[in-house]
Amino acid sequence: MRRRGDLYSILAIVLHWTVAVLILCQIALGFVMTKPSTDPAAQFSMFQWHKSFGLLALILAVIRLFHSALLVRVDKPSGLAGTEHLAARCMHFVLLALTVLVPLAGWMVASVSTLAIPTYAFNLFVVPHLPVAKSDLAEGWWTEVHAVLAYLTLALVAVHSGAALYHHYVRRDGVLVRMCGLRRSPTED
Repeated sequence: MRRRGDLYSILAIVLHWTVAVLILCQIALGFVMTKPSTDPAAQFSMFQWHKSFGLLALILAVIRLFHSALLVRVDKPSGLAGTEHLAARCMHFVLLALTVLVPLAGWMVASVSTLAIPTYAFNLFVVPHLPVAKSDLAEGWWTEVHAVLAYLTLALVAVHSGAALYHHYVRRDGVLVRMCGLRRSPTED
């Protein structure tokens, strides 16, 4: 069932970039919506959009996780040392895990809150809370977990992006173009 070759499938590429954009937008929205000077009505709306896009990111991340585990296996780029390949695989695994864990932690924040504010997914339907006990202590803990995981994700995305740019501009080994659905030109060898 695994696809081999030098390019990722179109589904892998679309899932990668969609989840990446969603997460970066979620982090930016998280900064804006938690500013103390934010109007309460606008803040409520931003929280609802944050939760909606967070759930969408979670769904896409789970699909991506299963797709990656079951179907995606591209060939190792030539010239890549074993330790570099291992580091890349570890980074991909951690990023995939975080794309699931960050939204799950956010869902836990909403679920354990004693305020019991419903989540209106894209103003279309109410998403039920997870079946967990509600407490202020748990809400504080899960809020901290959600924030720490989000900051960790942002830091690792920066490292991941830097590595991709290093491979593209310094090593010129085609690692980045594979995730863009392009083939490396023969002049790049």
